[in-house]
Amino acid sequence: MTTNDAGTVRTNVPARLDGLPWARWHWMIVIGLGTVWILDGLEVTIVGNLSGRLAEPGSGLDITQSQVTGFGAATYVLGACFGALFFGWVTDRFGRRKLFMLTLGVYLFGTAMTALSFDPWWFFVFRFITGAGIGGEYAAINSAIDELIPARHRGRIDIVINGTFWAGAAVGALVTVPILTQLPVSWGWRAAFGLGVVLGLVILLVRRHVPESPRWLFIHGRGDEAETLVREVERTVEREDDVTLEPAEQYITIKQRRSIGFAEIARTLVRRYPKRAALGLALFVGQAFLYNAVTFGYAQILQTFFDVPSGSTGYYFAVIAVGNLIGPLVLAPLFDSVGRKIMITGTYVVSGVLLLVTAWLFATGALTAVTMTVCWCVVLFFASAGASSAYLTVSEIFPMETRALAIAFFYAVGTAVGGVSGPLLFAELVGTGKVGDTVLAFAIGAVLMIAAGLVEAVLGVKAERQSLEQLATPLTAADAAGARS
Repeated sequence: MTTNDAGTVRTNVPARLDGLPWARWHWMIVIGLGTVWILDGLEVTIVGNLSGRLAEPGSGLDITQSQVTGFGAATYVLGACFGALFFGWVTDRFGRRKLFMLTLGVYLFGTAMTALSFDPWWFFVFRFITGAGIGGEYAAINSAIDELIPARHRGRIDIVINGTFWAGAAVGALVTVPILTQLPVSWGWRAAFGLGVVLGLVILLVRRHVPESPRWLFIHGRGDEAETLVREVERTVEREDDVTLEPAEQYITIKQRRSIGFAEIARTLVRRYPKRAALGLALFVGQAFLYNAVTFGYAQILQTFFDVPSGSTGYYFAVIAVGNLIGPLVLAPLFDSVGRKIMITGTYVVSGVLLLVTAWLFATGALTAVTMTVCWCVVLFFASAGASSAYLTVSEIFPMETRALAIAFFYAVGTAVGGVSGPLLFAELVGTGKVGDTVLAFAIGAVLMIAAGLVEAVLGVKAERQSLEQLATPLTAADAAGARS
């Protein structure tokens, strides 16, 4: 029930959303919103595996492989940072639903134009725009998912959804094999980017049925709409699952506001939650460096040190992608049962230690292309779940009104530090052809992951099975005090 009185609303909508049993309605949310990570995985993998083909004579682009995996990758990530910040702010102001439709449109435009590239500057510009769409998706989608999924399932669902990046990566890796071996140099790579457009259009059709977040609605003066939406969902769940839902007794009183200033949001992140802010930055920097460097640069490693033909690198990367996908699928339930702090610390530290072992084996010459890939599979089995938990962490430990912008801020800053520098540094070090330089790149990624894990051990929040309002009192709550940490 939601009641209004002089600009305030007393509502039990959050408790009712958390009390819902898992139903078909939740699957609609997961499929409609979560599939965007498949697009991101597809994008970065296609570029990484096609980097050699793009540099070949006759491709239609006068570009080098290092430019594709270095500057091109950094441009894509920089666009994602910009898109996350801009669309994150707009998402908190105008709603989740409007933005997750708009950001997907930006992605579709950017990747379609990339397929039409005729000069390096065009390629770089539209990689930036494509990245901006994906970055905006991260902010709008993560905030919407966490606000619609029941608290007891939030951890595993968020981890799994973010992990589906690697389903797209596997598809992208396998798609590049026939493109590199069967299709002409001049237009085969263009067809690969066209695949992203087709998948994006399918997701756009599915996403039309995903509703606005009721939590966002009642805070922004639309309590009646929130009440109507939740009541319809409850009736649907009761009818389809043949259950009777118990009344929710936990209420929260909100002072409704149409908008909240950027300055107030920024003060909340920095002054009210400084420890949580430090935690978010540490987790994002660690995973961003490791993942952006490896995702964009692994094909270059295989070609430089193991003489793997460009047409075969996709097979190796598909194996890595499967390992990355299995990690979140297997480990995700433990984030709700064992707990956030233990699992996040463990996945970050274990993956970092295993990467140091991989670097040592590579330095001694003990690895082949196959065994190197196996090592990376093991490393990324843990790292993938850890990287997904970074998005989960920042999407649930800050107040409702700042959620999308918080995700955007930590994604943008962390990725700007690790995601832009990672591909540039990785491409430079691998490009020298010296084993020692590549070992250094591995070691940097490992140390950053271990350091982030240790920060989680000290500053982590035990968020498992708690409602979002318990973790961080909304700024507009009538009795807003909130935990300061």
